[in-house]
Amino acid sequence: MTLLVTGGTGFVMSVLVREWLDRDPAARAVILDRSGLDAMAERYFAPVRDRLTVIAADILDSDQWAGLLDAHSISAVVHGATITPISRGTATEAKRQPEAEDPARIVDVNLMGTVRVLEWARSKPSVKRFVYVSSGSVYRHHGPDWAGEPLPEDGYVAPLTLYGISKFASEMVVNRYADLFGLSALSVRLASVYGPMDRATESRNFRHVPNRIAHMALSGEVIRPNSLEPVGDYAHSGDVAKAIIALLSAPRLRYRHYNIGSGVTSTIGDVIGWARERVPGLQVEVSPHDTANVIQDTALKDGMWGAYDLARIERDTDWRPRSGKEAFHDYMDWIVANESAASGEGK
Repeated sequence: MTLLVTGGTGFVMSVLVREWLDRDPAARAVILDRSGLDAMAERYFAPVRDRLTVIAADILDSDQWAGLLDAHSISAVVHGATITPISRGTATEAKRQPEAEDPARIVDVNLMGTVRVLEWARSKPSVKRFVYVSSGSVYRHHGPDWAGEPLPEDGYVAPLTLYGISKFASEMVVNRYADLFGLSALSVRLASVYGPMDRATESRNFRHVPNRIAHMALSGEVIRPNSLEPVGDYAHSGDVAKAIIALLSAPRLRYRHYNIGSGVTSTIGDVIGWARERVPGLQVEVSPHDTANVIQDTALKDGMWGAYDLARIERDTDWRPRSGKEAFHDYMDWIVANESAASGEGK
């Protein structure tokens, strides 16, 4: 089988491609991405490079890539190409509004890029399933109505940012194409993802709390959070890749939208505790907002910031997330084995 992954040179999608190729020595993959493979991606894909085709083209210009894709017998599509304009993590970054820098391009790439790929896919009988990679940013900041319950896919959708708005609009377009053209199509809504291959790219330069804490701990830096209490549903990129493949392979899908996350919340204090198990001398100083190097809003505890309900994907597949500590330790090991050898690339 040949899998097409748009945005496949970036963070989560590169892990998906590698997982796909590692699972089956006969499998092939095609990446469609505006950016080619950087040095880190070249090393990452080296063991499977003979079964990987990379097409560097603008997702908005199908004349650049449609004919090239036609040369491959694509059996499934994961559309992950996107612009992710997020700015958080330090006091300086929190003051930026990256969406204001080029708002039209965010909407154009995230929405019309999806339309371009759907237009290509709908005329290809070989394409058996289409997965759109959406985001928890489509959800509102509060919910569900009963305290302590994880956030389900139905309801609570109220995106506020251009990123979230374009993601939700794309989900609706995917649904309509599925109805009009008989596509087996679904959207996955990702919680806060960290893990292998998380690095600055042309379309994304943001690191969630586990990424920042793992790198600070391993480099001996003092971690200065504004609080130990803020939470997140943090998902390892390897677990996300496995979840998407489980949905690609599922014989029957009962829903159009699936959450992917850890299913629970972890506090900054939890993540620091996991890091300290690997780096016993880790220094932590809870600091004021202006001097903190890890900043999260203490008021954001539910809605898109809380735990994501995984009942749907657990009902339709055999995928289950790992525990937060196990996944985080795996990532720390990966950093040591891969990023240290690359002189800190990707930090």
